[in-house]
Amino acid sequence: MGGKVLIADNVATNRIVLKVKLAAACYRPLLAGDGASCLAMARAEIPDLILLDCSLPDLDGIEVLRRLRRDPVTRDIPVIMISASRDAGIRLEALAEGADDYMAKPVDDLVLMARLRRLMRLRDTPGEGAIRGAALRALGLAEQAEAFEGPGLIALVAGRTELAMRWRKELQALMPDRLLVQSREEALAEGGTTPDIFLIDADLDGPGGGLRLMSDLRSRAGTRHAAVCIVRGEVAGEGAAMAYDLGANDLLPAAFDPREARLRLRNLLRRKRRADATRATLQNGLRLAVVDPLTGLYNRRYAGAHLAAVAERAQAAGERFAVMVIDLDRFKSVNDRWGHGAGDAVLVEVARRLHANLRPGDLIARIGGEEFLVALPDVRRPDEARAVAERLREAIEEQPVSLPCGGSLRVTISVGLAFSLDDGGRRVETVDQVVNRADSALLIAKSGGRNQVTIERSAVA
Repeated sequence: MGGKVLIADNVATNRIVLKVKLAAACYRPLLAGDGASCLAMARAEIPDLILLDCSLPDLDGIEVLRRLRRDPVTRDIPVIMISASRDAGIRLEALAEGADDYMAKPVDDLVLMARLRRLMRLRDTPGEGAIRGAALRALGLAEQAEAFEGPGLIALVAGRTELAMRWRKELQALMPDRLLVQSREEALAEGGTTPDIFLIDADLDGPGGGLRLMSDLRSRAGTRHAAVCIVRGEVAGEGAAMAYDLGANDLLPAAFDPREARLRLRNLLRRKRRADATRATLQNGLRLAVVDPLTGLYNRRYAGAHLAAVAERAQAAGERFAVMVIDLDRFKSVNDRWGHGAGDAVLVEVARRLHANLRPGDLIARIGGEEFLVALPDVRRPDEARAVAERLREAIEEQPVSLPCGGSLRVTISVGLAFSLDDGGRRVETVDQVVNRADSALLIAKSGGRNQVTIERSAVA
C-alpha cells in the first residue's frame, strides 16, 4: 500500500469519492466526519498524511490543525487543507498554522495526487521512524524536537534579473531571511554557502528551464537537500503535477501574494531545517558507532571491517599490507599513580601523535584500553613498514606527555609488526590471522624489554 491517508470531511459523499480515488492509487484511506474523530484517529493511526476540510461540524478545520500541530504525536504529519472558500484570509491562516498546502474546491485531482506523492516521499513511514528512534536511543542520542528558527538563505532564480529583483522587493519587507538574486550558473556553482531554498522561475531560459535547473540541483550533493519552490503561471493541471513529481517542494503562481509566499517559504524552511537536524543526528550516531569517544580514532568494530577491505584490495592488486599492534608500556602504573584523568590525557596525546605520523590512507584504531592497531596498505618491503613503526615509537618517546595536574610523564610504546603472506596473489590466511601474528610479535617486544619494534618472523619470508 502507498500509505495511510486520513480524510476529514463533514460531507459523506466527499469522503466516499476521495476514498475511492485514494484506494485506486493504492493508498489506505481512513475516514473521519468531524474534528474530534479526526484528532482521535490521527493519534491512534499516525497517518502518513491528512486531508483536512476547513468546515467540520464540531470544530473549525483551522482549530483542528492547531491541535494537531501542538500535539507531539501528530505535529509532523503533513496536512493539506481543503476548502470550498477561495477567501485569501482563510488560506493565509491555514498556512500560518502549519498546513503543508491549501487547496480550493473543486480540487484538481492530478495536482492532489502529485502533492500526495511528494509529501509521502519526504516523510518516513511510522516503522522507519520507530526503528530510527530506537537506534538513536540505543546510542544515547535523541532527535531534536525543534529545528532552529532563525533567518535562512533563499536564492531567487529567474530568467530576467528584473523579475528576481521584483520578488526580492516584495518579500524582503515581510521576511527576516537573506534573499539572494542568482543566475542559473550561480545557483549551480560549487562552493560558498548553499541556500536553504531556491525560488525558481518555471520558464527560466525558456519553457521547462526551471524544472531542468531543479533536476540539476537535486543531482548535486551540495544542493540536493535544499527546498525548491517553483513559480509558474498556474498551480494546476499536468504542468503543476509534473513539477511536484520531479521534486518541487511547493509551487507559487506567477502573480503570487507576497504574504502567502512568505508563509509557504517559512514553512519550507522550518521543514527543511527539521530534516537537516534529523540527518545530522543520524550521521553523528553512525560516527559514534565506529569512533572511540575518548581519542577520536576508529574503534575495533570499524577496524575489522576496514582491515578486511584492505586485504581484499591487496589480494586483487597482488600486493602486501602490514599490520601493527601497539601497546603503551606500563600504562596501569599511570592510572594507579596519577589517576584515570591522567591516563585519559596520555591516551589522547598518544593517539594524536600516532595519527599525525601516518599517511592519510593508513588506518589507526583504538582496539582496547591502551592498545592500538595500525594498518599500512600497499607495502612493498618489510623495511618500509619497520621504518614507519620506528617513527611511531620515536614520536611517542621523544617528548613527555603533559598531565592535567601540571606535571609531565615519559611514555613509551611497544610495537608488534606482521605482514600479509604473499603467495602469488592467492589468499593463504585470514585478516584475523595477520592480526594475531602482529599480537604475538607485540608479546615478544614486551617481554624483550618494551619500547621496541618486533617483526613477526614469517614477515621477512
